[in-house]
Amino acid sequence: MIQRTNRIAFQGDFGANSDMACRDVFPGMEPLPCPTFEDAFTALETGEADLAMIPIENTIAGRVADIHYLLPLSRLNIIGEYFMPIRFQLMVLPGVETSEIRTVHSHIHALGQCRQIIRANGWKPVVAGDTAGAAKLVAEQGDRSMAALAPRLAAGLYGLDIVAENVEDTDNNVTRFVILSRDEQWVKRERDDDMIVTTFIFNVRNIPAALYKALGGFATNGINMTKLESYQIGGRFVATQFYADIEGHPDDEPVRRALEELRFFSEKVRILGVYMGHEMRHQL
Repeated sequence: MIQRTNRIAFQGDFGANSDMACRDVFPGMEPLPCPTFEDAFTALETGEADLAMIPIENTIAGRVADIHYLLPLSRLNIIGEYFMPIRFQLMVLPGVETSEIRTVHSHIHALGQCRQIIRANGWKPVVAGDTAGAAKLVAEQGDRSMAALAPRLAAGLYGLDIVAENVEDTDNNVTRFVILSRDEQWVKRERDDDMIVTTFIFNVRNIPAALYKALGGFATNGINMTKLESYQIGGRFVATQFYADIEGHPDDEPVRRALEELRFFSEKVRILGVYMGHEMRHQL
């Protein structure tokens, strides 16, 4: 039996947005930094951590592609979600002026979310493994021409000065995180107005109009499908897997009927999680 560790894994260094999400949602747990998403999944699967906080999509940069590949391959379960407004600070070595900056380092998604300030100043964007790792790199290199885009927490951790605050392209910059567990923990519906989200993956049968028929049950039963994405699997263009979020619980009669119809027209259906929707879900 795997012993509990009271750790929650995330991808990146201390001070990353994922680290902040861990501290926001689980202040009593110890954040466990991991170099890659795959390392974070492995830490949870092997018992090095009890949970994992994983970004899955952003309102500006879109989906985090690695997760849609890793999650179906794992046996991990989604037990919650967290929506976090993302704010990036431009940070440099102590005493450096903005005019000295030549390169800006950060995660590829962060660079994409701060295009305007980078282009306006003619800086060269340089991709780093994560936002906090970029701040750590600037601190370690000691190069006055380097800057990092990272959360405010990283500036304090790595002794950097913030020379421009909240430099993201839009105020509506929000990342959705999913909370993963080894255990299947379906939330129970306590009230009729509970906002419950069910996430699942499926592969439709190879017959004409299979996707149309598979999804028809959600329309006829009045189920709101908030996300539907497809991606190739197994290196084959014809082998398509779909990822979907719906509002509702599998025990709700309309959802039960819709899933039954989905299974009839699909080769495989796997529910990844049934969990409470975050309060910001309907605010975006």
